[in-house]
Amino acid sequence: MVVIGMALLALGGFWLGTRAAGHASVAVMVPEHPALPWVDVRTGDTVWGIADAVARDGRDPEALAEEIKRLNRLPDGKIRPGTRLYIPRR
Repeated sequence: MVVIGMALLALGGFWLGTRAAGHASVAVMVPEHPALPWVDVRTGDTVWGIADAVARDGRDPEALAEEIKRLNRLPDGKIRPGTRLYIPRR
């Protein structure tokens, strides 16, 4: 009798699990800033270096580096290769 009860509990748990999976929400990944220009970080890149390269149009590199960190929600200036960094528009 105990074996039958355990089997029914296992089947009930399996059934509930399949029902929950059928009602799971599906999230569509949309870029957070789709209209902004971006760069892919390469080995050796820094936020300051990227800001300096972009700031050639007369912007202040230090202020631009801070804006890049804020825009990309970076707690500090550490970035990893392969990361996409959004660059604020002028």
